[in-house]
Amino acid sequence: MAQRVCFYFQVHQPYRLRDLRYADVGESNETYFDDEKNRAIFRKVSEKCYLPANATILRMLKANPDFHVSYSLSGVFLDQCAEYGPDVLRSFQELAETGQVEFLAETYYHSLSSIKSLREFCEQVTKHVRTVQKLFGQTPTVFRNTELIFNNEIAQIVRLMGFEGIVTEGTDRHLAGRTPNVPHRTPSFRLPRAAEAVIAKHRPHAKASKTIDVLLKNYKLSDDVAFRFSDKNWSCHPLHSDTYANWILDTPGHSVNLFMDYETFGEHQWADTGIFQFLESLPSQFAARGVHACTPSRVVEEWDAKHPTYDVHETISWADTERDLSAWQGNAIQNAALEAIYTLESKVRATKDANLMEIWRKLQTSDHFYYMCTKYWADGDVHKYFSPYESPYEAYRRFSHALADLRIRLEGYKAGKKTRATKKKKLPATRSSLSARRYPLSAPRRPLTTPRSPLPAHR
Repeated sequence: MAQRVCFYFQVHQPYRLRDLRYADVGESNETYFDDEKNRAIFRKVSEKCYLPANATILRMLKANPDFHVSYSLSGVFLDQCAEYGPDVLRSFQELAETGQVEFLAETYYHSLSSIKSLREFCEQVTKHVRTVQKLFGQTPTVFRNTELIFNNEIAQIVRLMGFEGIVTEGTDRHLAGRTPNVPHRTPSFRLPRAAEAVIAKHRPHAKASKTIDVLLKNYKLSDDVAFRFSDKNWSCHPLHSDTYANWILDTPGHSVNLFMDYETFGEHQWADTGIFQFLESLPSQFAARGVHACTPSRVVEEWDAKHPTYDVHETISWADTERDLSAWQGNAIQNAALEAIYTLESKVRATKDANLMEIWRKLQTSDHFYYMCTKYWADGDVHKYFSPYESPYEAYRRFSHALADLRIRLEGYKAGKKTRATKKKKLPATRSSLSARRYPLSAPRRPLTTPRSPLPAHR
């Protein structure tokens, strides 16, 4: 029976794009991001989720000194705290001051850099670690990649960066009937020397770790709260804390890892569902059953038995029914946009312009590509729910126009000096030019879709 439970919450907000018209590309000095919408969404979610959830958990921690939770706050979320919500940042700092909260490291810009650019990945993680140190007085030793993206190589990269643990999805096809409730390890192997040199130069920790433990999300028990809690058609509705604590206790293994979006509390599951009361009553229910709520680093520290092997050659995530990269790379427009943004890396770095680097990195945020997904049925409904745009093609249009403008800015750098381009190259008045205007990243004109799936939603 499991005697430990590990709560981990993802907290993230992207910078959504404003409607930069094609006629404005190359002519505008304004930001690519919709400040009004970003502020409005941040404050709405703050009032519904961040502030009441933090207040609830603060009461839980003060009333239960042995209760612990963990968070991963993306760098762009922390940036928005500075811009739109100092009160929200302070509430997280109050949680940190209890000594019962662990903050995990991740990519600063919640990006897909782990699969596109090793140097960029290392630099973003290092920036995130330094920010956590500054704001919360902690040095993260456990890593969570964007959307729990993971494979054997990523685990080795993270180990060489100096982390002792990494969290990811416990996928059935890789567990093959084994429990996700014990720390695992990936096969041991060496990365190419060139890759190891890049990591050694840009890693956040002084030295590499000898080993790295892999903590796997128990997706069933996590989704019982994150997705099914308010579903009146669910056979276990309404879910009470004593029932849930019994499920945890009866689950075999060392620790049950409950990983979910923080917006579960108050935003996805509204306050009138009883989600906050459910959350606040869990510590007493766990204590009555001898279940300890631990941080990821403590789970790693306390496991002294043999580590099963979690051998993941393909790249996995916690998104959609496939739990792979199709949420961001499932169609032509997503792949075109993703390839285009990382193609600019060398040009952006060559400018040594901090402002352009910041813009380029904000355009890497995974949400931009997530909004371009064209899946149907349950997965498609989830993507549509999270998207601020009316369609995947509107998400692509806004992204491609911002990217086209960024390219023009980069072209304005000559001999190390910035000269803003003021005139655009005129496209010939042909049918093909109209296509180019609509799809500047050379994506096909007809929308592509992924096969339909009748399986339930998962993100």
